[in-house]
Amino acid sequence: MKLQVTQENLSKALGHVSRVANSRGTLPILSNVLLKTVDNRLSIAATNLDIAITHYIGSKVAIEGAITVPARLMQDFVSSLPSGVIDLSLKENKLHISTDKYQSIINGVTAEDFPVMPAIAGGKQWKIAGKTLKTGLQQVVVAASSDEARPLLTGVLVHSHEGGLYIVATDSYRLAEKRLDTTKQEVSLLIPANALQDLLRILGDEDSDVVVTHDDQQVLFKVGDVELVTRLIEGKYPDYRKLIPKTFASSAILKRVDFVNITKVSSLFARESAGSVTINLETEPAQVSIRSIASQIGENTASANAEVTGDGVITLNSRYILDALNALNGDEATISFNGKLEPCLITDAKAKDYTHVIMPLKS
Repeated sequence: MKLQVTQENLSKALGHVSRVANSRGTLPILSNVLLKTVDNRLSIAATNLDIAITHYIGSKVAIEGAITVPARLMQDFVSSLPSGVIDLSLKENKLHISTDKYQSIINGVTAEDFPVMPAIAGGKQWKIAGKTLKTGLQQVVVAASSDEARPLLTGVLVHSHEGGLYIVATDSYRLAEKRLDTTKQEVSLLIPANALQDLLRILGDEDSDVVVTHDDQQVLFKVGDVELVTRLIEGKYPDYRKLIPKTFASSAILKRVDFVNITKVSSLFARESAGSVTINLETEPAQVSIRSIASQIGENTASANAEVTGDGVITLNSRYILDALNALNGDEATISFNGKLEPCLITDAKAKDYTHVIMPLKS
């Protein structure tokens, strides 16, 4: 193998793929990245057997070939080089890397020992705007569970419903749902949330469409020159729509920045109670107040003016409130509930395509 690439392209590609390389796994080869020439391009790939990422970059190939090298070392080294052209050559499983001022040799492992990168033969395919997908994932992924004991809840459900394409995640304490687009496709994919976190990093400021290809076992996202493949989670997702109330006894609309500020202040006094704060909706005077008590420190009440319909009190986790408010795009937020033991909804006051449900705490 002998070729030339630019430092900028190689560093970017290694940044995308090396996160997937797993140094804690039982297979040492999984801590490596695969460098391989493909049709006068260089492909850089890594996998942890659940997720695989491949990034293709332009290169000037003199001799074709393939090798795997330690991901962490390769990424750190290339990112430390000055911008410009890098020469890569392979001699007896040793990768020679050189520029005008730098020469290095990294011991590699033959590419034949690297797991075969997964591929989807056939399957369904559709497209979605990169910005639309990125915004939706940022709003929803936060609600997915990290508890591997409940694997279904560690996934994000991408599904079609009544002509719309939705994504949803829940950890049983909160739930986030986003309507992405209209669709004529029948879609139902339960995708690991950690794979979608990697996809978010790849999306970056990408404006182009994302091509999604899937079968019954895995899904492929193609973003420009980058491909991410991940296995799907097996099982039936909970019927979450039953959890979302349609009418409310108490509701308030207030400036989102005000809601964030009074929640942040109150959360300082809620640390010893696992973030528990009590929200009070008052029609006279029309305001939303948040109260928190810390027996060792003191107590706090913070209020903000609001349009209130129906008095009500509910106790919620302050961190969940802030996560929901940070996911909104509009200037005003709505909080709605039916009683202190019923689910609470936080939504954008104007846009109706995003819903965040938070389960109450016992006060």
